[in-house]
Amino acid sequence: MDVKFNNRDPVYVQVIQYFKEQIAKGFFEPGQEIPSRRDLANRLKINPNTAQRAYKEMEEQGLIFTEGNLPSRITKDEKVLQMVREEMILEAVTTFIHSVRSINVPLNEALNVVNKEYEKESNE
Repeated sequence: MDVKFNNRDPVYVQVIQYFKEQIAKGFFEPGQEIPSRRDLANRLKINPNTAQRAYKEMEEQGLIFTEGNLPSRITKDEKVLQMVREEMILEAVTTFIHSVRSINVPLNEALNVVNKEYEKESNE
């Protein structure tokens, strides 16, 4: 696990973001067991209470589930998984739009460049 923490956002929010990114990328599979709270805290060198808060929030969002004393797992709910993917796409698109607008690039020109680069990346 390689999380680069910033000083802007609360650490627990960054942990949740990391899990969402890994889910969207397919690195975490539906139903996959995830590290215990204590193990996560040790791996990321964060306070165990911070790991606990992140897991609690992810459970509330439906990203993970815990049955009894069994290890926590990534959700199997396809709707939640699709929402995570859409959230990641929207974040990327929003960032892109703000960047392109700040340099006054017309939409059609930006889309042409995106199409070319997307095709180039796909062919590599």
